[in-house]
Amino acid sequence: MGTDAKNRALLAMADALVAHQDEILRANQHDMQAAQEAGLTGYILDRLLLTPERLAQYGSDVRNVASLPDPVGQGFDQRTLANGLVVGKVRVPLGVIACVYEARPNVTVDIASLCLKAGNATILRGGKEAFHSNSTLARTIARAATEAGVPEGAIQFVESTDRALVAELLSLRGYIDLVVPRGGGLIDFVLEHAKVPVLIGGVGVCHTYVDRTADLEKAVEIADNAKTRRYSICNALDTLLVHREIAADYLPRIARRWAEKGVELRCDPAALEVLSKAQIPNLQARPAEPDDFGKEHLALVATVKVVDSLDEALDLIYQYGTGHSDAIVTEDYSAARRFVQEVDSAVVYVNASTQFTDGAQFGLGAEIIDSTQKLHARGPVGLQEITTYKWVVLGTGQVRPP
Repeated sequence: MGTDAKNRALLAMADALVAHQDEILRANQHDMQAAQEAGLTGYILDRLLLTPERLAQYGSDVRNVASLPDPVGQGFDQRTLANGLVVGKVRVPLGVIACVYEARPNVTVDIASLCLKAGNATILRGGKEAFHSNSTLARTIARAATEAGVPEGAIQFVESTDRALVAELLSLRGYIDLVVPRGGGLIDFVLEHAKVPVLIGGVGVCHTYVDRTADLEKAVEIADNAKTRRYSICNALDTLLVHREIAADYLPRIARRWAEKGVELRCDPAALEVLSKAQIPNLQARPAEPDDFGKEHLALVATVKVVDSLDEALDLIYQYGTGHSDAIVTEDYSAARRFVQEVDSAVVYVNASTQFTDGAQFGLGAEIIDSTQKLHARGPVGLQEITTYKWVVLGTGQVRPP
């Protein structure tokens, strides 16, 4: 399909999300009620919930995808060889992309819209917690796309929660070109059963390190946003590392902010000593357990540790991080440069919140996944990362000599 045709379909999908809002929200209420009756709480319910505002944002994201340059057909790395051959690469779709995901209705829309723009067919298999929401969303956007001229079946949803079908889906070598699991509980299962290439990500143990030269007011705002803006997402702060030289000044400042918002602090002995002396009202602070380090909290909980140096902070991030998103707050150029060079994560921040790790925030329109692996894509995965390329060689009669 040409770019104009794909864009018309995307805009039709965005319009359909608004036109069928009542139907989608009713389906979501069914899922929310079932989830609450099943005892689900916290971040799962937050991820599952749909509102008119969230649906409007989904539509806006789809329109943003439509406005992005089409990667398909883009030529790059072209050069002329000594023998006169013109050699270059042209972007082409990967083919068929399957996504297996949990209680995140936004994934249904994000994956389908990005895949369509990049010329890929999509197979979607959502979790049982969001079955009615995902099914209704997928049916709505697929119908809109088909009516706009997209071949029927280009967007498919697996209308069953039978997990045996997931294993079968993962075995379809020759039919599926890439599988994307979204959700920590799915990754091991997909890796064990997949016979097709897999793109992994989403598990984020994210650190923010406040260096000894940090602007403390700036550091409070950054750490607070990274933790509390939305605690249920994979780029939320899990562990706060604070240099010993500024701990006595900085820790009470961030603790007062977090006490107001109900954040529980799990502290190493040095951090706990500082906060005990500060006598902050309503502060929830207790000693950290060993497994609090390296834990993705997905809750209003933060692990806090005082470190003696940038070296110690780097070692801890290497030991406990998952290669997702990590940040340094510093006014020291050399410290910032070392952090960027030595932290082996998909996204590394200097003086900014880790909550920006998101395809839409990075100008990608949306994202397939936040990849924490190194092949073939890393960080927020957008349109270019779900294409591949072919070599194109143009000659004037050249033959290779014996």
